[in-house]
Amino acid sequence: MATEPTPIEALDEGILQLCTRINAATYELLVMIREFDERGGCLKWGLENTATWLAWRCDLSLATAREKVRVAQALKRLPLISAAFSSGELSYSKVRSLTRVAQPASETELVDFALRNPARHVAERCRELRMGAPASAGIAERAWASRGLRLRRDAERDTVSVTVELPLAAGDLLEKALDKARDDECLEIPDIVDTSWSTRQADAFVTMLTEYLQGSREEGAGSSDNYLVTIHVDQSALAGDVGRSSVPITTAKRLCCDGKAVVLTETKEGEPLSIGRKSRIVPKSIGRAVRARDRNTCRFPGCRNHRFLDIHHVEHWSAGGATALDNLMLLCTKHHTLVHEGRFRIDKDFRDNWAFYRPDGIAVPACGYHARDLVDEDLGERLGKHLGHPPRGGLLSAVEKLVNEPPPPEYLH
Repeated sequence: MATEPTPIEALDEGILQLCTRINAATYELLVMIREFDERGGCLKWGLENTATWLAWRCDLSLATAREKVRVAQALKRLPLISAAFSSGELSYSKVRSLTRVAQPASETELVDFALRNPARHVAERCRELRMGAPASAGIAERAWASRGLRLRRDAERDTVSVTVELPLAAGDLLEKALDKARDDECLEIPDIVDTSWSTRQADAFVTMLTEYLQGSREEGAGSSDNYLVTIHVDQSALAGDVGRSSVPITTAKRLCCDGKAVVLTETKEGEPLSIGRKSRIVPKSIGRAVRARDRNTCRFPGCRNHRFLDIHHVEHWSAGGATALDNLMLLCTKHHTLVHEGRFRIDKDFRDNWAFYRPDGIAVPACGYHARDLVDEDLGERLGKHLGHPPRGGLLSAVEKLVNEPPPPEYLH
């Protein structure tokens, strides 16, 4: 007789409890490493430092061992982070990021942020805080000094390999230029859309070089905001106080003087601006603010799509919704369709944050759904074999195949 599979809820609870115990055990490990380091335990084995001993004794890479020693020593002066880590509330990934920027004065705010956000957002916020500090000038100098480009010819294959290293802001500019050159070429040669992504990127690079040597096809032609590089920086950081910046603060100040760059200054909460209900069409200024706040990513839980994004009115304009920042969010085409045609609902949760709800009223968890988890029991037979091997296409694709509808119309935001 076949054994019944463990319910998803039981697996969820078991994994969460185990991860919590792992976090607490990792804290205990770091406390022991710190004591070992302070007592010079590595000398007993004739080694020069604790990181070298840890790499040898515990079979870690030297970089991992050095990081554990750094975090262990940093936690000594951060009691709030230590308490949350020892109880299992914070993961090691979050603690690593926090210990790079946390000070006793800012510890409370950082712990509160870390407890409410996923590890990748914590890492990004801590990186921005590092970039917003005056000490980030050294990072900018090293990035500038290490820039370079190398060409390697392979006569046998009749190819040339190009390797380029640039500061982050310049790399973003290169990426946007490639995007524009690639999309312009697709408009002129429609059949090229069937070509692989990397091939189109290479063609776009050659197109840029050709146009530079021949002169731009349209001198002074405007460019869409899709190809605009936006630098995010707190107003407080520009004023010399504590704040966040997506690039070293010295770089941000330089870009503020460049008419070709847009530097988006934000409040401490990261909220730029809104325009009320006068317009149904989202203006460029509001669109930039929405993309900045949502990090140019679909807001549906578990989705990390950065392309084919629509700006969605949570409360529709026709129903009285404002074209304002707090009523707009980014959704990819797939999840935009689910919200409009799939009867998914967006509403505020008890913390006044936007949450997504299935058609049956159950909230979608922050980690997203696998196709099997979404389907109600009475739909099991209808989906059949698709549950064991969900079709390709990502989140909810098995369920979406149940809905046979014509292509959705263009939405009036």
